[in-house]
Amino acid sequence: MPTYTPPLRDMQFVMHEVFHLTDEFKAMPRYAEVDVDTVNAVLQEAGRFAAEVTFPLNISGDTEGCQLDTATHEVTTPKGFKEAYGKYVEGGWAALSCDPEFGGQGLPFALNQCLYEMLNSANQAWTMYPGLSHGAYEALVAHGTDEQKKTYLPKLTSGEWTGTMCLTEPHCGTDLGLLRTKAEPVGDGTYRITGNKIFISAGEHGFTDNIVHLVLARLPDAPKGSKGISLFVVPKFKVSADGSLGERNPIFCTALEHKMGIHGNATCALALDGAVGTLVGEPHKGLAAMFVMMNAARLGVGNQSLGLTEVAFQNALAYAKERLQMRSLSGKKAKDKEADPIIVHPDVRKMLLTARAYADGARALQVLCSLLVDKAHHHPDEKVRKDSDQLVALLTPIVKAFVTDNGFAATNACMQVFGGHGYIKEWGMEQFVRDARINMIYEGTNTVQSLDLLGRKVLGDQGAALKKLGKLVGQLVQEEGVNEAMAEFINPIALLGEQMTKFTTEIGFKGFQNPDEVGAAAVDYLRVAGHLVFGYLFARMAQVALRKIAEGSTDPFYTAKLQTARFYFAKLFPEIHSLMRTARAGSKSLMDTDAVLA
Repeated sequence: MPTYTPPLRDMQFVMHEVFHLTDEFKAMPRYAEVDVDTVNAVLQEAGRFAAEVTFPLNISGDTEGCQLDTATHEVTTPKGFKEAYGKYVEGGWAALSCDPEFGGQGLPFALNQCLYEMLNSANQAWTMYPGLSHGAYEALVAHGTDEQKKTYLPKLTSGEWTGTMCLTEPHCGTDLGLLRTKAEPVGDGTYRITGNKIFISAGEHGFTDNIVHLVLARLPDAPKGSKGISLFVVPKFKVSADGSLGERNPIFCTALEHKMGIHGNATCALALDGAVGTLVGEPHKGLAAMFVMMNAARLGVGNQSLGLTEVAFQNALAYAKERLQMRSLSGKKAKDKEADPIIVHPDVRKMLLTARAYADGARALQVLCSLLVDKAHHHPDEKVRKDSDQLVALLTPIVKAFVTDNGFAATNACMQVFGGHGYIKEWGMEQFVRDARINMIYEGTNTVQSLDLLGRKVLGDQGAALKKLGKLVGQLVQEEGVNEAMAEFINPIALLGEQMTKFTTEIGFKGFQNPDEVGAAAVDYLRVAGHLVFGYLFARMAQVALRKIAEGSTDPFYTAKLQTARFYFAKLFPEIHSLMRTARAGSKSLMDTDAVLA
């Protein structure tokens, strides 16, 4: 059976020693009183909840899955899931970073993301039930009417109700301009919505009395394409004026998807047959409103893969220390045993270190992004808010695609460490791989994220956001450029930072002449950008570790951080060279292939 220990020291290192979050909070009146002790206390209790309440349900939930009663349209979740959710609500976790105006605790989003990292390590399928609710909360905070906020936000904040987002339909996935769900105005400010949605995570369950569905649909006068999409809030049970629940709304689960992973989460096909809803935001502007939830979900999916990478690494490391196989190539290491533990073998170490590096880099990126989100929403300086929003928009597709690609590679590597035991269910590793593979697909495939990064976030704004990222890298290079101890970390990112401008300009120019050139280069481009970001973050982590060691610290934690950074730059970062070469190879070898693909 797998085990899980919350990585509190790693989180505290990034939050307090690399990014100095509580100092950043002091500049935001909303969070000015949040200190180190508060952060650490929340993390400790969150880790205890994840390890003791949700983690024990992970394998059993995967084995049992969800069951649909086709007569009643009710879904039964795995044993223990509902009770765990009750404890989650009772502990106030649903309200952690929500606004006190709606009953929330008003703590930073950065803390909420750390909570969710640990929950994802413990049980990704369970975590998706409350996780989607937070996205629905954010969308209604940003675009809901006063009445909608009054009706729904206190219940979503407390966790008494959960939320979903209903986008995908059987004939359209990412191309939402093709959706057909209709919304007919009734005349009293409500709409009757009819259509079919699929792949709706947490779309039906018995955890709560109500589920708040955010549904994309078309009004009768809607123009074609994505500019004709509106957003509606459609509760499972209608809500009366006094806040009490009324009759059942005709939005029913008609089937459960049979997935390769995350079996404990009810991924539903939903049928709407004149379900009553109210408009969120302006008519035909629903996609912009839904993007609040979609972007939150994309950061969340990256966090899912971070969680899986961490728990897979922990178990692979423990196994590699105990499993005896063969002798070290450089001579016996465990002379009192019949064979050496497999951790002595270089390639086993490479697999373990790959997972360790991808977890460390992803955690630093998540903390950076969550800090930027907090600044974008709550910093008193308008320029800081704008700059933070622009930078987190640039980083969001990198979080979603780069971190989930890495998460699948890492969980695969960790399963490989187990050898034959890796694909045996009770060890837990094959489940981590199956769950991680899904993360690369949903919430916009990683190719879509790559097109978003290169086409919209970089070329679309003439590189303005990319320059902000380059400025961060440049500041670190200038600060440490003459420090010989930092050269192995600074020189690679300094060189790539210089190359990115030319690399981007070259692809942009080719794309201007032939748009397929952007499509052909986008996936490779995102990985190069991801390595630039990770390289910057590893350099910052190495900077802290070197300073601590220079100050006399003998804590092996800092030595470990240095060793991880050195491994990353030696074995993983050099991928940029082949990526830049294949990105520059252009589209001809892909598109001039009709004979092959006939």
